[in-house]
Amino acid sequence: MATYKQPCFNCGEFIERDSRFCPTCGSTTPFGAHCPDCGKPIKRDQLCCSACGRTLHTACPVCGERVFVGAEKCSACGAPLFIQCTNKRCGEKQFFENTKCTACGKPLNKASDKKKKRGEK
Repeated sequence: MATYKQPCFNCGEFIERDSRFCPTCGSTTPFGAHCPDCGKPIKRDQLCCSACGRTLHTACPVCGERVFVGAEKCSACGAPLFIQCTNKRCGEKQFFENTKCTACGKPLNKASDKKKKRGEK
């Protein structure tokens, strides 16, 4: 039976259309990006989400370069843009700017951010 392949949103590799992960780059969003706030599908050329109004470009937390919020890594320095929910039962990936998990609603523990503010390592 013939199957149709579709390019991965992140690396361009052609993969099966029912794939949940890209076997080449490891992306968990191989067929498109979603707004980190409301989950609506978004595109790189949009300035803001049409559902919730969130700005779709922000500064990378590591290098400060402008990045698309739907990307998994910064295109300039390669830093990851998603963190894992600290809820042991959830563990969903969340955009680094989110203050609470969009899957379970638990506040994201940003202990490293608190330490930075206090000047600790």
